[in-house]
Amino acid sequence: MHIQTENFSGPLGLLLYLIRREEMDIFNINIHQITSQYLEYIKTMKKLDLEFAGEFIAMAASLIQIKSKMLLPNYNEDGEEIESEDPRKELVQKLLEYQKYQEAAHQIYQRPLVGRDL
Repeated sequence: MHIQTENFSGPLGLLLYLIRREEMDIFNINIHQITSQYLEYIKTMKKLDLEFAGEFIAMAASLIQIKSKMLLPNYNEDGEEIESEDPRKELVQKLLEYQKYQEAAHQIYQRPLVGRDL
């Protein structure tokens, strides 16, 4: 069973939906808030097959990992705190690519197809 709503399809779709709903800047995602909402949404999902639920749980694990990286400082071998790359960067790139393909699919769907109404 594959579940799809009009708002999203899959874990990236849900994540993008939550970001848009909260009117967040995609480059400055409030990981704490989004992770909490994402986990709450997963709890409300009752009937999912294991493979589909696994995709959502894997994304939740990624969000929790990003959140922990943002909370814990990085230290070098001398014990000095070092600046590290924003852990949200890879997630933002995935979301932007997903959004691009989602918009392209929407534009293709809007085009008239030969014999579509027959």
